[in-house]
Amino acid sequence: MRKKKEECKKAPAWLTSFGDLMSLLLTFFILLYSMSIISLERFYQVLKGLIDAFGGKQVVFQGNDSIRASRVPLKMENMHLRIKKFAELKREITAIKDSLLNKGIEADYLVTGTCMKLRVNVSRLFPLGSETPYPEAESLFREMCERLKSFSLPITIEGHTDDLPISSLKYPSNWELSAHRAVAVLRIFEGCGYPPDLLGAVGYAQYHPVVPNNSSQARERNRRIEFCIRLNP
Repeated sequence: MRKKKEECKKAPAWLTSFGDLMSLLLTFFILLYSMSIISLERFYQVLKGLIDAFGGKQVVFQGNDSIRASRVPLKMENMHLRIKKFAELKREITAIKDSLLNKGIEADYLVTGTCMKLRVNVSRLFPLGSETPYPEAESLFREMCERLKSFSLPITIEGHTDDLPISSLKYPSNWELSAHRAVAVLRIFEGCGYPPDLLGAVGYAQYHPVVPNNSSQARERNRRIEFCIRLNP
């Protein structure tokens, strides 16, 4: 018997794999496009933060829904002074940190946004469960104040504890203890002549640990005072 001729030839086997590959590539590029859509509100917030950090006063956006101009005019007359001040502050913070380390007090610094943070462990500065610093700790805080006073920058003093519960008439919880410690340090800074309108104090209790509270060593690291020095007054 003679075989019937096929009306349509079958597509080559490789064409099926090729079609699947093209579909995957199309899906991939659609996904990339959807992820590349920028939220203008968030973009403006980030850009404003950068301008503030470098000493700019304002940013002018052209257009209603999008930036139509290739260049956005910015006022950044003080940028050089801000960068210079940042470098000087970083040197001073590093010197304070090294001085504390030489005295056996754990300390470190980091930059988060427009805030340079000096992190100081309080295990050798405050008695456990107390807001009153040791006499030698008072002199250390006073020395820090004298070294930072010339910068005239806003400082928020943050108190942090471990997760061990505390309950007394004065400290019903770690919230009160952390806040009282922060205020105690603020009072020392105020007494050494730091402008009160540039100072602030806040207590975070155990809710912002640097390491998990799963050992006595970790809890000791979490008991700390942090000085958030804002670079854009």
